[in-house]
Amino acid sequence: SVSSNAPAMVTMKVDSDKIRDVIGKGGATIRGITEQTGASVDIDDNGTITIFGEGSESRDAAVAMILSITAEAEVGQIYKGKVVKIADFGAFVNILPGKDGLLHISQISQERVEKVTDFLSEGQEIDVIVLDVDRGRIKLSMKEMPGQADAEAPAAATE
Repeated sequence: SVSSNAPAMVTMKVDSDKIRDVIGKGGATIRGITEQTGASVDIDDNGTITIFGEGSESRDAAVAMILSITAEAEVGQIYKGKVVKIADFGAFVNILPGKDGLLHISQISQERVEKVTDFLSEGQEIDVIVLDVDRGRIKLSMKEMPGQADAEAPAAATE
């Protein structure tokens, strides 16, 4: 069996337009990954990232950090998010590391929402669906979640 201290290597691919995000300004992001995980990270111009960890933990931590930098919210995808800030017009919900979306007050419930705080509180974990991603702004909904509309609508009379 391989010792857990054996160097662990993995390669992963990211979109070439994400390379800059992983490297960071003047290499700050990639240096931070190396400092925090102990893994060495190598990126080539076509987006292939090679990660050498001091062990599987160091390697997996580096992979997780890179995934969190490159993850994108997908329209129609359901995320378990955490309410990070409440405003009069809705709530900001963190759905991916470093990525918050806006859950507009009109998207919280089928019923009329007077105050966001009647339905949500900071730190609360909620399931949300991504309605739209526009120039990096993520629009979320709770009321458009599959099964939500049916649960609230009166049952149709059967023939």
